[in-house]
Amino acid sequence: MLAKVFKWIGIVIGGLFMLVVLAAGIMLLVGNSRLSRKYDIQPEAMVIPTDAASIEQGRHWAETLCAHCHAGDYSGKPLVDDSSIGFIPAPNLTSGEGGAGAEFSDADWVRALRHGVDPEGRALIGMPSMNYYYLSDQDLGALIAYLKTVPPVDNDLGEPEMSVMGKVLLAAGGFGKDILPAEIIDHTATRPSALKPAISAEYGGYLTRLGGCRDCHGEDLSGGHSPEPGSPLAPDLTPAGPAGAWSKEAFIAAVRSMKGVGMPWDELRPLSDGELEAILLYLKSVPSK
Repeated sequence: MLAKVFKWIGIVIGGLFMLVVLAAGIMLLVGNSRLSRKYDIQPEAMVIPTDAASIEQGRHWAETLCAHCHAGDYSGKPLVDDSSIGFIPAPNLTSGEGGAGAEFSDADWVRALRHGVDPEGRALIGMPSMNYYYLSDQDLGALIAYLKTVPPVDNDLGEPEMSVMGKVLLAAGGFGKDILPAEIIDHTATRPSALKPAISAEYGGYLTRLGGCRDCHGEDLSGGHSPEPGSPLAPDLTPAGPAGAWSKEAFIAAVRSMKGVGMPWDELRPLSDGELEAILLYLKSVPSK
């Protein structure tokens, strides 16, 4: 009798094990499929300016949007380097050895920044193009113009490579929906016309969209999302939350001085006081729940 019990226990455990292996195999196939999918993006014609004022504006955008991940000299750095997950670099953007600037055409820059795909049409991993899609043509052109002028740095980081476990986690949604932005971008959506920088709620909304505030604070900015495992929940940015009580001076001082897990203060610091005031004006105009 006891032998039969152990036999059936073995059969059940073996069956469960096979189901787990089968499920993992299916998710591995799904993960591989998502990583190898090609996107046929025909980028819109883009005028890349050459005047000093535009390039200087592009420098400001690069410091705000690119330097945090790609390093201060834009030579790139690893974002993830974990044998259990894989290797995901923020690539070298300069024209040095291993750099995108040595190979990218203007169309390639547009594909990568606005659409989140590489020159071969594969989705870029972790590139926040779902936010940069909303850069106006004027600002995107200025950003590309600046990136084409940065000094070359030799730093060949190699290609991204996800492990078997990383691909399984990708298929299971373990990295969130933004890990492959090309999947979620509406590549035909209307983009904003050029906005003149101003201390206004409208311009603050533009900066908030580009800065990716909704990635953590939610589409309605009411908070509740955890930016990364183990970090605090992102707070409510609407007038019902702390933003409602912030003065201009307090908000600017907080951005300039604060540190904290999950909140990318360093990405906000390149913004001018006027830009930060515009963001606060926008946050105060957002409807509360």
